[in-house]
Amino acid sequence: MATKSARKPAPKAAAKSATTSTLVPLEDRVVVRPAEPLMVTASGLVIPDSAKELPQEGDVLAVGPGKRSDQTGELIPMGVSVGDRVVYSKYGGTEIASNGEDLLVVSARDILAIVN
Repeated sequence: MATKSARKPAPKAAAKSATTSTLVPLEDRVVVRPAEPLMVTASGLVIPDSAKELPQEGDVLAVGPGKRSDQTGELIPMGVSVGDRVVYSKYGGTEIASNGEDLLVVSARDILAIVN
C-alpha cells in the first residue's frame, strides 16, 4: 500500500496580479475593470439591481503595445497607461470574465477621457 505524502497547497497569487498577467491586450486594446455601480443615491435612497445603470468609468489594468501606422509602419504609442481611471463609450468593448472578475476589453478609440 502506498502512502500519500502531505503536500502544502501552492500559494494563490493576488487577483490583481493574476488578472493582469493572464490578459495581454493586442494592438490598441485596453483591459479595464469597470467601477462599481452606485448603490445609494445622495439623498440615501437604495437603488434596486434592476434600476442600476452600468458605469462607464473604470481602472486600466493592462495596455497593448499600440497600433501600427498604415503608411509608415511605425508603432503609434497608447495615450493611457496602467493605473489610469478612464471614461469609455457606453456600448464600446467586450465584456469578459477572468479569475471570477468581470472585465472589459476596449479599443483605444472607445476610451473618451482620463479622469484626473
